[in-house]
Amino acid sequence: MPDQTLKVALGVTLDDASVELIRRREPRVELLHEPGLTRPWRWTGDWEGDPAWQRDPGQQQAFEALLDEADALFGIPDVSPEALARTVRSNPRLRWVHTTAAGGGGQVKAAGLTAEELERVVVTTSAGMHADTLAEWALFGVLAGAKDLRRLEADQAARRWGDGRRLMRHVGEMTVLVVGLGGIGRVVAERFSALGATVWGTSRRSEPVPHVDRLVALDELAAAAAEADAIVSALPGTDRTAGLLGAEVFGGLRPGTVFVNVGRGTVVDEAALLEALDAGRVGFAALDVTAVEPLPVDSPLWAHPGVLLSPHTAALSEQEPRRIAELFADNAGRLLDGEPLLNVMDTREFY
Repeated sequence: MPDQTLKVALGVTLDDASVELIRRREPRVELLHEPGLTRPWRWTGDWEGDPAWQRDPGQQQAFEALLDEADALFGIPDVSPEALARTVRSNPRLRWVHTTAAGGGGQVKAAGLTAEELERVVVTTSAGMHADTLAEWALFGVLAGAKDLRRLEADQAARRWGDGRRLMRHVGEMTVLVVGLGGIGRVVAERFSALGATVWGTSRRSEPVPHVDRLVALDELAAAAAEADAIVSALPGTDRTAGLLGAEVFGGLRPGTVFVNVGRGTVVDEAALLEALDAGRVGFAALDVTAVEPLPVDSPLWAHPGVLLSPHTAALSEQEPRRIAELFADNAGRLLDGEPLLNVMDTREFY
């Protein structure tokens, strides 16, 4: 790889402003970029692109030729494990892939790359670029539960002023348990602390975390959850976290606990969550993610009066592509200067 130039191919569509930002921020990057070869966005930051759009054979050949000339990729090509595997094996000079997702581990794992290939090609993620918007959604979810949004909506729809004064909960008087103190969880903790809440958080490490009043070991999770007023999950989806929030956690909650998930849906045993909702131990659940996406039409979550659903869009914002482009440009400079990259994926646990 040249010392002073990094050839980067766009594996996904990137807006013109963000393309120019990368070029300005790191002039040593040579972008291999031909408009019209990646799937067009349906909305800002639509990294997977329009599934109805397909390349013709000539376009596919041109797209793969760009990928095979690159030292690095911005985005997993077409967000496709198969395309990633093909590119890694066809391009021996490839050294770095940056995912536009905060995780992206599922696609990398599904590519079935060998240990040697994963050693050669470092993968970085866009972790932290979505933290602000996800933390705001977590706040929104807890506030919606604390202020009984569903009852307010029902009263307004019925043009009913109410049957007396409606008591509401103060977030500043609540204990909020943040499950997962990674890039997202730390910002969630900061936001709730700013409102005066007591913040607890789970961590595999014992080092203090800013804005977290108590660190909770994972083997103490169920006991801590039983004392919390609200739980926010910000965990990634890995083999280790699958089903972690299940009957043991949901079965011991106090009545009316608010639950919010801005991490991954696979972390939650949805049958246990529904049982807790029906029993009143979970008074309100705000879910940006579900175990299966899109959520099946026959899922009881759709119609449950205590559930608020968002279709995995809480991280989306107009600022997202710019933030990811800035991170990518900074990491490109680090790679060229021989410095450690930010947000390197753990390719043993794939997050």
